Amino acid sequence: MHTATWCLALLLAGAPAVAAPPASAPARTPLSEIPDAELGDMRGRYVVGNDLVAWFGVTMTSVWQTASGQTLQGTLQLGMDFSAGGTPTLSFEPTVSITAADAPLPTATAGASVDASGLANVSGLVQSVQVAGDDNAVRNVTALRVREGAAPAPPAAQDATSRTASAAGMQASAGVVDGVAQVRLQVDGQGLTTQWLRSGSAGQSVQLAASGQQIHNQLQIDLVRQSLPATANLQRDVAQAIGLNRGVGI
Repeated sequence: MHTATWCLALLLAGAPAVAAPPASAPARTPLSEIPDAELGDMRGRYVVGNDLVAWFGVTMTSVWQTASGQTLQGTLQLGMDFSAGGTPTLSFEPTVSITAADAPLPTATAGASVDASGLANVSGLVQSVQVAGDDNAVRNVTALRVREGAAPAPPAAQDATSRTASAAGMQASAGVVDGVAQVRLQVDGQGLTTQWLRSGSAGQSVQLAASGQQIHNQLQIDLVRQSLPATANLQRDVAQAIGLNRGVGI
């Protein structure tokens, strides 16, 4: 063997092993936003289907007790019965009352004023309290209750869409006027409290410019769902599972 060739072979045989360079890591797929269309397909996971709603009802109750002993109260019960399918059956029951109407009205707080005109531009659920006075107790409470079962019995038929009562500078009204369901209590020179339910908005508002008043607003929303048989529940779950798997390839 040629001397140069033999030396090269000996050098290679005795040389330490050199590790091969590591293979490059696979490139990761960059993050991307989920399109609105895909998010829209997932929305049904959290929404009660229209065919499952048996009854939807709203009860608005407002109570105002003045420092002089008068009590104003208004209540409106509004219900929509979907159990028969198709167009819902609408029912309502307004009631109003004023007690101790002969008592003298409380004295307004000097120089006090409130303004809630901006609430007309607000949509969604609204709760507002504006107080200019001392020793007042004001509460706005909204509650949602969801249950399963049959729709409740509708109230007795009403001969009017609204009820009103007035005495000695006080007014109480409850009913549906121009597509707006509301309860409204007012004491001249003292303030105004309103609860309403209209297209795109539900709310409670108190505007008070007096002292020693107690006002309580309660807005109760009830949703009754129809009880489905086991087979119907299974079909619904399967349909939701198929809908949530859109775009998934095998």
